[in-house]
Amino acid sequence: MKKQVLFLAALMCMMAHSVSSFADDRVIPVDQLPEAAKKFVEATFPGHTISYATVDMDFLSKSYEVRLDNGVEIDFDNGGTWDKVDCHFNAVPAHLVPATIAEYVKTHFPGTQVVKIDKERRGFEVELSNDIDLHFNSNGKLLHIDD
Repeated sequence: MKKQVLFLAALMCMMAHSVSSFADDRVIPVDQLPEAAKKFVEATFPGHTISYATVDMDFLSKSYEVRLDNGVEIDFDNGGTWDKVDCHFNAVPAHLVPATIAEYVKTHFPGTQVVKIDKERRGFEVELSNDIDLHFNSNGKLLHIDD
C-alpha cells in the first residue's frame, strides 16, 4: 500500500512537471501570429509596428501577446481575438470600449480615460487614467470598483 502511494505521488509530480514545462512563453516571429491578430493591430494602431510577439502554450490552448513600438501590450486568444489591450498612460481606442462602459466613465469619472481594457469571462475590467479599476458585467452594468 505504501509503495502504491509513493508511486502515485511520483507519477503526479512527473505529470505536474511536464505540464508546467509545456506552459512557457516563447518569442515567435510576427508572421506566426494568427491572421486576425495581425489585422487587428494594423486596423487599430495604424502606423505602429509589433516590436515582439510571444506565444503561451497552455496544456490545451495557445494565447499570444504582442508589444507595439509605442509600448502598447495586447493579448490575443488562440484565434487572434483580442482579450486585453493595455495602453498604459494613453487612452484605449474608443471603439474597443463598449458604449455603456464609455458612458459610465464619462458620467462618473469626468476627465479620465480608459487606459486598459480586459475581457473577462463574464464581463470587462477597465483601468482608468486615475488608477481606478472598474468591473462590469457583459451588459455594461457596474459590478464593483477597486481603487
